[in-house]
Amino acid sequence: MTYIVMVLLGAILYGTMSSFVKLSYSRGYNAAEISFTQAALAALLLGICAFVTRKNNTAPRTRKVLLSLLLTGSLIGLTNFLYYQSVNYSSASLSIVILMQFTWFSLLLEWLIFKKRPSRIELVTVIFILLGTVIAGDIFSGPKYSFSLKGIVLALLSSLTYASYIVANGRADNGGRWQSKSTLIMVGSACTIFLINSKTILWDNHFDGVFLLWAMFFAVVGTTIPTALFAAGIPKIGAGVSAILMTVELPVAVLCAGLVLNERVSLLQAIGIVIMLAAISTMNYYKLKPEKQK
Repeated sequence: MTYIVMVLLGAILYGTMSSFVKLSYSRGYNAAEISFTQAALAALLLGICAFVTRKNNTAPRTRKVLLSLLLTGSLIGLTNFLYYQSVNYSSASLSIVILMQFTWFSLLLEWLIFKKRPSRIELVTVIFILLGTVIAGDIFSGPKYSFSLKGIVLALLSSLTYASYIVANGRADNGGRWQSKSTLIMVGSACTIFLINSKTILWDNHFDGVFLLWAMFFAVVGTTIPTALFAAGIPKIGAGVSAILMTVELPVAVLCAGLVLNERVSLLQAIGIVIMLAAISTMNYYKLKPEKQK
């Protein structure tokens, strides 16, 4: 039960981030400086954790493993940056709904890259996920369609990079210590965000005491604590159960958007969210059944 609570808490913390990021925009901050500082501070905190908990008999990593972890980090760095950009143009509720498309993007990537053909139940649930997305996103409401195409494209791109991160992370140095693995991933994340936003980060920034408080909040609550909770909980309860539990991120994000940003969620949108959650949970349940039978 303890490990289930850990995974749930990590997903809940992740779900709150989009609302607080959008709230920080009202102070003039931008996605580049927020995502970069979040990743850099998280790398520092996780690095300290890795140093304190280091073991003398830990085997050194090869250059290939180091590179794979840094590249994996670049994917989650792009995810955070694109996702934070999307909430600047769209509502936090719509952005999280579109981000959840990573569930079927990951199936597509597994199929294209590793020739792992999706099952019939997976294809059916993808249809329901897309149906729930249209309803929950409420993107066609009103006579003039009140949504930002740029926000939707950015959220879709973040969904694709998130799916790529999940696929890559599942195959990157699975035998290593989570502390050092997470540190290297965050280093890759920070470096990638800096490389594509160096001008904004160096010259168009708001690095002061107040901003550092915001950045520390995002780094601790949005990265360091969830990473530690997932690292401790997921290996104990399994990836299948964890994937089901982590769908709580969607309703938490929508609820937080209502409480923090006063975003209205209609009954129809709530129905769409329920459809998405049911579809995602069903898909992961059926993916978990073969593991139980082993």
